[in-house]
Amino acid sequence: MNGASREALASARERLDALTDNASVDAAKLAEELAAVTALLDREVSLRRVLTDPAQAGEAKAELAGRLLGSQVGGETVDLVAGMVRSRWSQSRDLVDGIEELAYGADLVAAQRAGALDDVEDELFRFGRIVSSSAELRSALTDRRADDTAKAGLIRSLLGGRANPVTERLVVRLVAQPRGRSLEAGLDALAKLAAHRRDRLVAVVTSAVPISETQKQRLGAALTSLYGRQVHLNLDVDPEVLGGVQVRIGDEVINGTISERLDEATRRMAG
Repeated sequence: MNGASREALASARERLDALTDNASVDAAKLAEELAAVTALLDREVSLRRVLTDPAQAGEAKAELAGRLLGSQVGGETVDLVAGMVRSRWSQSRDLVDGIEELAYGADLVAAQRAGALDDVEDELFRFGRIVSSSAELRSALTDRRADDTAKAGLIRSLLGGRANPVTERLVVRLVAQPRGRSLEAGLDALAKLAAHRRDRLVAVVTSAVPISETQKQRLGAALTSLYGRQVHLNLDVDPEVLGGVQVRIGDEVINGTISERLDEATRRMAG
């Protein structure tokens, strides 16, 4: 997103945070309703264009959203969506992306209230690694010809009783409503949203063998000191790195692996 859409989404996030600060608000229900609105606007292109038309008054668009949604979802959801359509969006699709992010955010609030946000982060990361390593599973979950109910059933058979219910809901929704993203990209985006709930950075740490808890704590403390923010470590093992560790934070890579040093030596010799 850029320009107006970034500002509109930032305001929507603030409204969601203010709403869910109230423990009486059912965050899981809110997430479900926002996801339903996302699906509706994703299908109805003409409707989302009307709701983001800069030529229309914001209050008129909010009233339209209220009339359309009032009998379908709760008052909190209507208020959030009405607030979003009052804002200016650079593209009509940005509104749908924003509502979807709020749906995921509400589910993460539910996990945070239950003290399970760390578990959800880790489970999303691990499931992403499982998908990446299994072409058969990835194909089954991303096949456009497959029934969404069947794909949701497969997710529940894989995660039911083994993962937090919030993780299961998030993955089922992502598989049922990919909205043009790859499954891996969607899982990565969810993990980053979970980290943002605690204002943390996410570092993917790849090593040849599992690192110890002491090493993990030392590395986490070093990265926190380096970046000035808490850094959550997602650990991955890849024998091909030979030794040392590779740390990836966003687009930045800190590479201390033997394989990287060997590659560098080879490049120098070739030069």
